[in-house]
Amino acid sequence: MTKADIANVIYARIGGFSKKETVDLVDLVFETMKETLGRGERIKISGFGNFVLRDKRSRQGRNPQSGAPILISERRVLSFKASQILKSVLNHEGPPDAARVPVAASKVSAP
Repeated sequence: MTKADIANVIYARIGGFSKKETVDLVDLVFETMKETLGRGERIKISGFGNFVLRDKRSRQGRNPQSGAPILISERRVLSFKASQILKSVLNHEGPPDAARVPVAASKVSAP
């Protein structure tokens, strides 16, 4: 699913916005997420999961082709931990009805 697909689903479900406004809204959400993560803050989306930046220290590695040792530099990595609600939906267990959010499966094509 792409950002354009997300914008199309929002446009079809909510209405009241033009397609351009919907695309701008989706872009704003992702820009806000990038800025928040760039500041080193967590993003917690209830019922979906947590996005967290972690610092990895430098370590010794090996070149897979030559086997020569190399130094892997320190870096920040983004990790995502799914909520229990998302995990249960993905495993077809389904959350309680109060937490269930309908999905427009007919509008979204699976890869």
